[in-house]
Amino acid sequence: MKATIITISDSCFEGHRQDRSGPDIVARLQIAGFVVDAPLIVPDEMEQIAFALREHAARAQLIVTTGGTGIAPRDVTPEATRSVCDRILEGFGEQMRREGLKDTPLAPLSRAVCGTLGRCLILNVPGNPRGAVQSLEAVLHLIPHAIALLAGDTEHSAEQ
Repeated sequence: MKATIITISDSCFEGHRQDRSGPDIVARLQIAGFVVDAPLIVPDEMEQIAFALREHAARAQLIVTTGGTGIAPRDVTPEATRSVCDRILEGFGEQMRREGLKDTPLAPLSRAVCGTLGRCLILNVPGNPRGAVQSLEAVLHLIPHAIALLAGDTEHSAEQ
């Protein structure tokens, strides 16, 4: 399975801060068997995020965005994701926040969403490296089944 990671951060895009979440997500997905390129970095600009999502959905089965899911004024990743998705999968965000509560009382501040664009699953995770990996791991067991369903494999067993 092919995955693309998009780090959304003004400071990383401008070179003021090193991206730590993107590489951590890449490593975790590679362990899970995904083929993953180096993370793409885009600024917290809704149009640029939406463009990157559309462009990469055409060639990946999974896109994981990291960053821009909080409540700061420039956190627009969920809005950009919603703007391009065919369907929103509320249960993914709920599961990530539920698992996050085990580690931090701030988990409900995440507005991360998950949705589909064609045959691609798009998943938002927080920009914090620990929160990003923890959120991904909270739903990682669901991703292969979701990708199989998007590919038209309605006979795919959730246990596989």
